[in-house]
Amino acid sequence: MRQTTNSATSGAGLARSPWLQRFHPEPDAPVRLVCLPHAGGSASYYHPLSAALRDTFDVLVVQYPGRQNRYTEPPLTSVAALADGVVEALTPWLDRPLVIFGHSMGSLIGFEAARRLTAAGSPPRALVASGRRAPDRHRDGDIHRRDDAGVLAEMRRLGGTGTGLLEDPEIRALVLPAIRGDFQATETYRFTPGPPLPCPLLALVGDADPVAELAEVRDWARHTSADFRLRTFPGDHFYLADQFPAVADTVRQHLTALAG
Repeated sequence: MRQTTNSATSGAGLARSPWLQRFHPEPDAPVRLVCLPHAGGSASYYHPLSAALRDTFDVLVVQYPGRQNRYTEPPLTSVAALADGVVEALTPWLDRPLVIFGHSMGSLIGFEAARRLTAAGSPPRALVASGRRAPDRHRDGDIHRRDDAGVLAEMRRLGGTGTGLLEDPEIRALVLPAIRGDFQATETYRFTPGPPLPCPLLALVGDADPVAELAEVRDWARHTSADFRLRTFPGDHFYLADQFPAVADTVRQHLTALAG
């Protein structure tokens, strides 16, 4: 199943999209895993998870506007607009089942994308929601209205990797608009009631996460009519950085059990 190419597509029948990166193409894999980054995050964050799961999935990683190879594009500032963009980009890839994996803001976008795919008759095989309270558990926030120092202080509080780079004024000028736009998207999101997802839902969280308490994460259970599982890991909001192998094993085992 291993491929040496680093193409962004799996073949001539699939159009390129700036929304999707494909670090380890596995065109023979029976299931595709779609990874959605956190607020301020980019596709490269998921490179370790892609490498760890390439023996099981064809991994597609979402790249939001306003960062890395898309830094010249204005960031989108609503979860709905981001979910719409993700679904449009995924449309050519629906020939195989999709599993959606989102971390933090990516969980919200993944949830809304799963709703859209379900309404269109192509529900995902499963949703994995990491580091995020259930979508109907709203907390007021004003981070996107703060000055640059205030936004940086929140990034440090959450323990995000690479925050030291933000001390460089040039790098900060490049990435802060996307970070602020992402916080605006999550802070202005409001859950709209609707049918629960028909697919299984796996919730993951760090046991010391300051913005996703365990009781709030458990409430993801009411957003699926299928199987719900919860798994905790040692760590804070960005527990993934130290737990990629364990997370990869958990996702692999969970999906293998579903297939069985």
